[in-house]
Amino acid sequence: MGALNNLIPFGLIVWGQTHIDSGLAAILNATTPVFTVVLAHFFTHHERLTFNRLVGTILGLCGVVVLIGPDALRGLSLTSLGQFAILGAACSYGCAGIYGRRFRKVPPMIAAAGMLISSTIMLLPLTLLVEQPLTLKPSFMTWGALMGLSLLSTAIAYMIYFHLLTKAGAINLMLVTFLIPVSSLFLGVFILGEQLH
Repeated sequence: MGALNNLIPFGLIVWGQTHIDSGLAAILNATTPVFTVVLAHFFTHHERLTFNRLVGTILGLCGVVVLIGPDALRGLSLTSLGQFAILGAACSYGCAGIYGRRFRKVPPMIAAAGMLISSTIMLLPLTLLVEQPLTLKPSFMTWGALMGLSLLSTAIAYMIYFHLLTKAGAINLMLVTFLIPVSSLFLGVFILGEQLH
């Protein structure tokens, strides 16, 4: 679960966003429910593909094709590879939602802690490999940002994630990714100075 929900998608998103704007990355990341619907049909018995889900999936895939554009089919540039990396992350999130149903009898706090501990164990060697030389002299502001990200945006968010996963199912849970483009486009334009095309 740590690999599917953190290691793989975070790695793909970090790399992909070095080649595309955050707004486009957020829109592509919002395709997670599309991947979840298709994967759930083949890998679960309780979340089958209905007519409405099929129509929604087809419309979602058409939207992705429009967003990526025909230029991606002419050759693989870093921009198109960045877009495919974000789509790979969205697919990994969909797999995580389906796989995470196995933990429905585990209390959300334990499931979230186990996933985050395993993610940390997997990421630590990569961090030590990539960040050479390792210099740790964080400021007070850095520690504050880390605490905010780790407690609010990660620990509490994943406790809610596992709680909703057991109550609503993978497909309904992944619908939350439709909220990401709105906030990401707003922050990209007003904080990062990106142009809205």
